[in-house]
Amino acid sequence: MSATERWVELEGVVNMRDSGGLPTRDGGTVQPRRLLRSDNLQDLSPADVRHVVDVLGVSDIVDLRSDTEVSTEGPGPLWHIESLTHHHHSLFRDGRPVTAEQALAVPEHSTRPERDAQFWSEHYLGYLSTRPDSISAALDVVSRSTGATVVHCAAGKDRTGTVVALALDAAGVPHDVIVEDYALTGERIEKIIARLLPRDLYGQALREQSVDDQRPRPETMQTILDTVQSEFGGATGWLTQQGWSTADIDRLRKRLTT
Repeated sequence: MSATERWVELEGVVNMRDSGGLPTRDGGTVQPRRLLRSDNLQDLSPADVRHVVDVLGVSDIVDLRSDTEVSTEGPGPLWHIESLTHHHHSLFRDGRPVTAEQALAVPEHSTRPERDAQFWSEHYLGYLSTRPDSISAALDVVSRSTGATVVHCAAGKDRTGTVVALALDAAGVPHDVIVEDYALTGERIEKIIARLLPRDLYGQALREQSVDDQRPRPETMQTILDTVQSEFGGATGWLTQQGWSTADIDRLRKRLTT
């Protein structure tokens, strides 16, 4: 499955794609319709919903947004589908108000730091240190799903990118392939921002920055993967520190690759 084939074209999202077809180091591949990544699912049309359920075979939704985002946006159309199980695993601390600036990693003061690869790498690694429970829980959903799992946040770039990268690393996908997959979001960054701009929660924060500030940089993901490898022995080592057994890790790997 090529990068073009992995994009899922729906009316209500602009950054949904399937991880299926990505190669693994042992010569295998990630299976289609096991792990999908996406931007916000609030705008799905009735036809989109049917496609998600009937064609993609989605059984589980992992929502990485903050409590503030979920309560402000309200339930999306997939919440009304009885066959789907929704899992909310925020990458922010529970119960604390989260601003759009925090959710989108937009510095709230005019003397903002340059948002280069180092900025984003530190931001993503912060998810691992502050909400390892949520990341571990999200990956557990993927490992136990009976159908496809959609992992999403607001843009489908930062929080989603971190969780999906760990899943793919655990499945044995080479780092350069994970980096390339992460960077694909850059092809849709203008459309992603255009989707979020009209929303009350995100619009003002996004209007005060450039598109390039939000564009994913390959070196950002490379730094994350290198750091997780050097400090924990890769995603499997990180999961072991979160209490995962060898059987748990094998379940995740097999779910994605067999």
